[in-house]
Amino acid sequence: MATSYAALDARLTAFIEAQRLFFVASAAPDGHVNLSPKGMDVLRVLGPNRVCYLDLTGSGNETAAHSLADGRLTMMFCAFAGPPLLLRLYGRSSILARGTRPYAEMLAAEFDDRELLGSRQIVVLDFDLVRTSCGYGVPLFDYRENRDTMVRWAEAKEQKEGLVAYRREKNTVSLDGLPTGLAEAE
Repeated sequence: MATSYAALDARLTAFIEAQRLFFVASAAPDGHVNLSPKGMDVLRVLGPNRVCYLDLTGSGNETAAHSLADGRLTMMFCAFAGPPLLLRLYGRSSILARGTRPYAEMLAAEFDDRELLGSRQIVVLDFDLVRTSCGYGVPLFDYRENRDTMVRWAEAKEQKEGLVAYRREKNTVSLDGLPTGLAEAE
């Protein structure tokens, strides 16, 4: 049932680009494993072995801490509509900090120089293994729309104490006390 590939082809790329939700899993050598859902059209396929996503401010920043500590990252895509399929990308991550030249260059090249309010970094995944499996156990869901809660939250934060202050308070160290690199970047 499972098939491994060294890289994405046109069919697998099209599958990824059609998904409205994906999951990111990361871990440091010790401590907790993190798993986060992502949506809102933030993912871009950069090539057959490279993807990135615009990462929005959240209550933690585990992926950045794990990227600094170890770098291992797995992304998973599930077919919630259409034929069943699971697709995972296994590789190493790097973080492009907001306000840096690499971030600005990627934002211009891949996101039409448009930054969602609350953006804090771009996560890049260079992967060497693509693995698909059946996905028979994943239920069918109908997509309705993206939630506007994240945008409204970011707008309110920006009007009050600001997103930078929130990130400094909540996003500079991981759940396990590992640095995320965000304090240095901002």
